[in-house]
Amino acid sequence: MLNEFDLSALIVTLKLAAISTVILLLLGTPLAWWLSRTRCKMKALLEALIALPLVLPPTVLGFYLLIALGSNGPLGEISKWISGQPLAFTFAGLVVGSVIYSLPFVVQPLQNAFSSIGSRPIEVAATLGATPVDRFLTVALPLARTGFITATVLGFAHTVGEFGVVLMIGGNIPGETQVLSIAIYDHVEALEYGNAHWLAGGLLLASFITLVVVYSLNRKFSLFRGSE
Repeated sequence: MLNEFDLSALIVTLKLAAISTVILLLLGTPLAWWLSRTRCKMKALLEALIALPLVLPPTVLGFYLLIALGSNGPLGEISKWISGQPLAFTFAGLVVGSVIYSLPFVVQPLQNAFSSIGSRPIEVAATLGATPVDRFLTVALPLARTGFITATVLGFAHTVGEFGVVLMIGGNIPGETQVLSIAIYDHVEALEYGNAHWLAGGLLLASFITLVVVYSLNRKFSLFRGSE
């Protein structure tokens, strides 16, 4: 069964995933929209930077984030100036690292969804007098709803399953930076396989159910869109 440390890790994980997902959607939506519409020559470079966490080993990304968030790093210096302490080994640091690490899992589905809309609906809205903001809010966002569902689920699930980056920049502080993936590792290291099964099995079941719901919703919205 779950002990108090497991429950604490669960709360930290859900809190981290929820906050990170909201920030990812707020940052990723305008970024994905711009990437889907722009013809800037620097587009490929920016897309490569966003996708970098997909190919980098988590420990490599975690190491450089640790440097950036530490006392002598640029983000750490800003944090010390604002709050008096660096971001490394804090919950706020975990949020920053999670947003960077999970960014491609949110931006890419949104970019694909916006690109699939095409220019025709936007042009029609423009001829009817809609402003750029109106076109985005009333045309682009509703048509890209399947992309938002996918991006939200992938961003949340990826944050829940983080291990290497979280361990590098947050350590293993119960109630502060200890998440479920690290709690599972601690149980396995202590040969407490029963507790590890409870946590790992719960994550496995939750992941499977989440994917079933996502595919079902995407299919439902795709059929609805096709009947319009």
